[in-house]
Amino acid sequence: MINVPTVKTALVSVSRDCFPMSLSVNRRKALVKAYTEKYGDIYECSVCIENEKDMLKALEEIKSAGCNALVVYLGNFGPESSETLLCKYFDGPVMYVAAAEETGSDLIQGRGDAYCGMLNASYNLRLRNLNAYIPEYPVGTADECADMINEFIPVARAVIGLRNLKIISFGPRPQDFLACNAPIKQLYNIGVEIEENSELDLFESFNNHAGDERIAKVAAEMAEELGSGNKIPEILPKLAQYELTLLDWAEAHKGSREYVAIAGKCWPAFQTQFGFVPCYVNSRLASKGIPVSCEVDIYGALSEYIGELISMDAVTLLDINNSVPRDMYESDIKGSFDYKQTDLFMGFHCGNTASSKLCSGCMKNQMIMARTLPKEVTNGTLEGDIIPGAVTLFRLQSTSDAKLKAYVANGEILPVATRSFGGIGIFAIKEMGRFYRHILIEKNYPHHGAVAFGHHAKALFDLFKYLGVEDIGYNRPAGVLYSTENPFA
Repeated sequence: MINVPTVKTALVSVSRDCFPMSLSVNRRKALVKAYTEKYGDIYECSVCIENEKDMLKALEEIKSAGCNALVVYLGNFGPESSETLLCKYFDGPVMYVAAAEETGSDLIQGRGDAYCGMLNASYNLRLRNLNAYIPEYPVGTADECADMINEFIPVARAVIGLRNLKIISFGPRPQDFLACNAPIKQLYNIGVEIEENSELDLFESFNNHAGDERIAKVAAEMAEELGSGNKIPEILPKLAQYELTLLDWAEAHKGSREYVAIAGKCWPAFQTQFGFVPCYVNSRLASKGIPVSCEVDIYGALSEYIGELISMDAVTLLDINNSVPRDMYESDIKGSFDYKQTDLFMGFHCGNTASSKLCSGCMKNQMIMARTLPKEVTNGTLEGDIIPGAVTLFRLQSTSDAKLKAYVANGEILPVATRSFGGIGIFAIKEMGRFYRHILIEKNYPHHGAVAFGHHAKALFDLFKYLGVEDIGYNRPAGVLYSTENPFA
């Protein structure tokens, strides 16, 4: 994937001055060995921190080594001020993890008390208003701590990416799509920049790309990707021209930022002026690592990019769209899959899902748009059933009064034909009906949900916590009521 940061992680050990420093150093070396054997390189800082001067030396060393993520390792109790000041001054995501005691035969000189030290570290972090990643159970052997660090990497990558992201938008939301509109203040609060443009700016740039010598090559790439699904070949040069327009705009407008996501306009005037719909181009950019949300959904684009950083795979943005009919449930799903009908829904969008995530992608015209517009200006969408398998449905959103909230749920797309149109799949999420009512509806989420392929809810939940999101919804199991759920229903 392009458009994502590379994480270089430093491991720094800390030691309380009334404990043997050798205990923390030796445990650090054991952790480096375990991590390297299982997952690859990690930078081992040579300084073991006992005091603030040590902290400054360690900070300088890991900065000089080019590290952009940090693991603070309590090999013993640890000095709470120095170890948390390191978090304050390090410009990147930080994790805290602690060493478990190794053996019952060495609990005098070999006892480190890091279990206790972690309490002091977490308290001191809160006193300083610092956020850090702390695993669910943050005390472990070298092998166990190596696994915890590996789970931190996607969260760290997401934090780094967001701090270096610019979202580029074109145009206001279409009429009656106020659900996609939200204050941009929270973007700045989490480190994201935004550039809002008129769709007229985009149209001018598109026209300036007419005759671009690269169009033929991009159109040929599109034809090869589509294969037998290339049903409207005459539209490919225009789509190629539009793709080059977006890529050139992103490159020219990144400014001080390294990464971009785009929130694009796609109707109502787009088709009549550009002469096509942008869905297939959006799908191609998403597959490369540059998500493009539909309907100028800025927080949708943000969510897609977050999913990309966590999963290192293409992500899509879908309408949480329609229920599964009773007769279809009875004939195709009941008895074959362990889901109630209310656990199911269809996720749909016109054609923005990457071709690699469709069973058989086919270039078509956009049927909904063609109901009110000439068919020839609605070409350019990529249709097909979405591939079955594990998925994660999620979204990070600002409320109308500029407060961050999020939801996340693991589920799957069933291997059942949708019998419908667009980029679409039958989603199954346990207790979806209650989740839909008491999270999505009750908390006023828009109809767009980001979809990552694979189960990534744990990492997403941890990331949202790291970003300071206090309201994180999830699909609660049967018997665990939501605060707004009627216990007598």
